[in-house]
Amino acid sequence: MEIRSGDFSDPRVLDLLREHLAGMHASSPVGCVSALDLSGLQQPAISFFTIWDGDDLLGCGALNQLDATTGELKSMRVTARHLRRGAGKRMLEHLIQLARARGYTRLSLETGSGEPFDAAIAMYRRYGFTSGPAFGDYVGSEFNQFFHLELLA
Repeated sequence: MEIRSGDFSDPRVLDLLREHLAGMHASSPVGCVSALDLSGLQQPAISFFTIWDGDDLLGCGALNQLDATTGELKSMRVTARHLRRGAGKRMLEHLIQLARARGYTRLSLETGSGEPFDAAIAMYRRYGFTSGPAFGDYVGSEFNQFFHLELLA
């Protein structure tokens, strides 16, 4: 598996981002979970990555810089046919490593709630993320939840 900087001109990447948004909105009403669209992912504070097996796109993930010491995981998605094959784990490890290299002391994320999100939440917990309060501009609802990982210096 190879992680690359995301190429927004690649139709496969655009299809995956559309799949990501559709999946989020299928489980949560619009406005209740914050999933970035193409323009949101192209902001200067966001680093977007894709993960590949040769020419086969497996998934994507992004790291948003909230401030000098805090990062946020965004747009973690593995294609349906590649679930439970290690791509999500590899992307998460890459983003955690990048957050540490940038000197962040905390990594946070907002995700949906309910069965469609259980596997991802279990993975986050295995890496030490714990449930916590809303952060940034987020507002909690029955459709979302928040997790945080304290990064050691």
